[in-house]
Amino acid sequence: MKVFEAIKEMRRLSAENKSFGFSFMSCNLTNQSSEGVITVRKARLLKRESIKHHKNAEIVEAYIDLDTMESRRFYQPLLMSFNGEKVVLQ
Repeated sequence: MKVFEAIKEMRRLSAENKSFGFSFMSCNLTNQSSEGVITVRKARLLKRESIKHHKNAEIVEAYIDLDTMESRRFYQPLLMSFNGEKVVLQ
């Protein structure tokens, strides 16, 4: 599955109030570090941020982890899997 297909499906499921699982490679540009692969079992996407609130808003997705109820973010190009299916950047 391609990244943008996965993101589109994530948005559709979120709009229907349904959860999904995914994994991504973490990336902290401020600290220039990574915590490795992050796996989220149950999540929904949140409303996208505007460019005035996040300089990379076009490629960042905000989500809520439904297991911890924490709001987090991931970079679209670093998405690795969606609902158990491998995601490729194309």
